[in-house]
Amino acid sequence: MRIELGGEVAMIFGAARGIGRAIAEGFSEAGATVAYVDRSPSVGFVAGQYRRHSGRPTAAYVADVTDFDVMCQVADDAFRDLGRVDHLVYAAAIGSGKFGMPFWNLDPGDWDQVLRVNLLGAVHVGHAFAPRMAEAGRGTITMIASVAGQIGSATDPPYSASKAALINFAQCAARDLAASNVRVNTINPGMVNTPLNRSVYEAWTATQPREARQSWEEWTSEKIQRLVPLNRWQEPEDLAAMAVFLASSLAKNITGQTINVDGGYVMHW
Repeated sequence: MRIELGGEVAMIFGAARGIGRAIAEGFSEAGATVAYVDRSPSVGFVAGQYRRHSGRPTAAYVADVTDFDVMCQVADDAFRDLGRVDHLVYAAAIGSGKFGMPFWNLDPGDWDQVLRVNLLGAVHVGHAFAPRMAEAGRGTITMIASVAGQIGSATDPPYSASKAALINFAQCAARDLAASNVRVNTINPGMVNTPLNRSVYEAWTATQPREARQSWEEWTSEKIQRLVPLNRWQEPEDLAAMAVFLASSLAKNITGQTINVDGGYVMHW
């Protein structure tokens, strides 16, 4: 069964690389017009490159999700340029860049930017777009959180806490928007081979004596074997497939849910 989103518009926040980029491409392959949004100036190149390669329509906006006024302007621009917005995916995220075990390895100041991007950025996007989607009486919002938001991964407490808060915010939004036929869900990736996961490894390595250090391949192989029952990486495309499904009519009765794409990492939550 092929999902078709022809004639619909999706905006992907954090679309310049990693999971966000894969989700943008997934929506495009399902027929949607996709707007790539990222604070990196490379987002225009990424969107243009995909458009030239695929022949599918794309748009791009360079914007920082931590600035609410900017998100309001992006919303104005998107509705003007694209005519409608049917789907939002919030995939913007950062880590602290430090190894937080124990948590006092970090300074309280290390929390601020992580919370501003991972949580308040999603709040800004929600405030900028949700009222118009509610008025239209249709749409979906999907937040990309993390299994770290469920189990309190000690490797980066600010990241874990921000993702737990994102899950909760999505549930609040789902209840508020249900009467307007706007569905809100969260996807939790597990072990995904992205630059963010690589940064966790680099932060861990910096804390280890030379004799205890492992290569990236050794570290990830050991972690996957220990934590992931399916014993394999999750790929960005796996998250894209779930995001597209949740945006489709096949998921018309799914809202307020947290869905793990994690190879079995977290069970019985």
